[in-house]
Amino acid sequence: MNTIENQLKHRSIREFTEEEIDDKTLKKLFEVANRTATSTGMQSFSIIRVKDENLKKEISKVCNQEYASRVKELLIFIVDNYRNLKIGEEQGKNLEKARDMDRFFQGFTDACLAAQNMVVAAESLGLGTVYFGSILNDYDRIIELLDLPELTFPVVGLGMGYPNQDPQIKPRMPMELKVFENKYKKFDSYLEKIKDYDMEMTHYYDTRAEGRRSDSFSKQVVTRYEQANEKRRKVLDSIKKQGFDLGLK
Repeated sequence: MNTIENQLKHRSIREFTEEEIDDKTLKKLFEVANRTATSTGMQSFSIIRVKDENLKKEISKVCNQEYASRVKELLIFIVDNYRNLKIGEEQGKNLEKARDMDRFFQGFTDACLAAQNMVVAAESLGLGTVYFGSILNDYDRIIELLDLPELTFPVVGLGMGYPNQDPQIKPRMPMELKVFENKYKKFDSYLEKIKDYDMEMTHYYDTRAEGRRSDSFSKQVVTRYEQANEKRRKVLDSIKKQGFDLGLK
C-alpha cells in the first residue's frame, strides 16, 4: 500500500540536497532495473551512469535544463542491441535481425520499463526523481557524448537524489479520456471534456509561478506541436546512422 500511495503522490523533483546516495542503495536500485520484465528475455537495454561533472554539463546543454548538471545521480537508459549482436558474432553467427525495427522497439520498451521500475523503487526509499526526455533534443550529440556504438540509441535520462523541494502534485486529465472498454472511445468535443481540467491546470501554474504564469493544457497541446524541435523530428535519420534497418523501401 505504501508503494501505491507513493505512486499517487509522484512529482518531478528538480532540486536536490547535497546528500549522496550510498552505494548499497544504488546497487539495490540497479538490481531492480535488472529484474524488470524484458521482451522475449533479450534484455536489450543498458544504463549509463554519468559521474563526470563536465559530461553532465554537456548533457544539460542538450537538455537546455541547467539543473540536469546538478542532480546527484544522472542515468541514461539506452536501447542496446549491440551486446546481443556481439554474442551472436562470437558464436559465428551474423544476426542481421538485431538491426530491424522490431528489435529496436523491443529495446526501447525494455529501457522505458526499467527506468519506471527504478523510479518506483527510488521513491519508495524517499528519493526524488526527474525524467529527462530532453536528452533527445539532439540524438546525435548524446550519441557522441556517450560514445554509443552501433545498434544502441538513447531513450531517456533519469535524475535522482534526496529532495530539496516540495512541489505541488501536477493535475492529470480525467481518466474517462484515457481508459476505455473493449474499443477506443471518441468524444464530440474534447475541449468541453477537459474544461474543468484546463481550469485546474491554469490554477496550478498560477500558484506554482506565484502569478507569473497563466496556462492551460489545451493551449500547451497547440504550443508543443507548433514549436516542435526540428532535430527531434529527424529521429529516423539518427536511428539509421546507428545501424538500424528502418524497413523503408
